[in-house]
Amino acid sequence: QVQLVESGGGLVQPGGSLQLSCAASRSIFSLNTMGWYRQAPGKERVLVARIIGGTYYADSVKGRFTASRDNAKNTVYLQMKSLKPEDTAVYYCYCDVVGRRYWGQGTQVTVSS
Repeated sequence: QVQLVESGGGLVQPGGSLQLSCAASRSIFSLNTMGWYRQAPGKERVLVARIIGGTYYADSVKGRFTASRDNAKNTVYLQMKSLKPEDTAVYYCYCDVVGRRYWGQGTQVTVSS
């Protein structure tokens, strides 16, 4: 079992920045994929960033978001810059361990003036 606890969401104005963190309850090795999804109201959950070796980003966030992980701290981060209203969503971190996907509880990010 892996528990993922997210933090860092909130309300930010367009053009602003936020950093999300996601801490795992146990050691997550570098071979295990970690990343972030988001789900906007009325829409499906979509992949934002995935870290396994290199990092994959959705086209909608390339150049604005940076995902990183600290294996020593069992933590994955999502640095978000130049935020837009369309980035408003619940953000979920995830981790794949031994063929099973674990999810965080989600953290709300609202971009609004």
